[in-house]
Amino acid sequence: MIEIVDESNKPITSCLRKVMRANKLIHRATYTFVRDMNHYFYVQKRSSMKDYCPGFFDPTPGGVVAAGESYEAANYRELEEEMGISNTPAEHLFTFYYEDERMRCFGDAWEVIYEGPLRLQKEEVESVHLMSMKEILESSDAGENFTPDSVFACKEYVKLKGLLEPIGPKGNIQLV
Repeated sequence: MIEIVDESNKPITSCLRKVMRANKLIHRATYTFVRDMNHYFYVQKRSSMKDYCPGFFDPTPGGVVAAGESYEAANYRELEEEMGISNTPAEHLFTFYYEDERMRCFGDAWEVIYEGPLRLQKEEVESVHLMSMKEILESSDAGENFTPDSVFACKEYVKLKGLLEPIGPKGNIQLV
């Protein structure tokens, strides 16, 4: 069940994901900026099986908050499910509201600095690519398929932290 909230982000009910999507109900979601020490971000290519933006690039692993679940708990759950990252501290950055023709949600943004191996959830993540924030935003502006809510979160991230230019070479992604 998914936590449904009102316009001030207060819980009002819960429902199935398909009901939330069909009725464009306001819900909560987490957005985690996972980056390495050289300021390259781990960008997922979403599975074609996803109900929202299948096959799109997503610079912020995360997902919908379950009924009764905190943003923080959802953040850690989604990070472990999608990327296999656990026992790694996350810094809370900001909360934002996003709306487009497909969805309405309150997003909660976090940041994780990570250098270890990834274990991808094949049902949700097709692949992962290292990209600078500049590459993410320029690729999105050029028409590459990026999840629009995550691009919005990226722009908010840049307002808070700046563009974070890379300070070293791209590393290699280790998959387990």
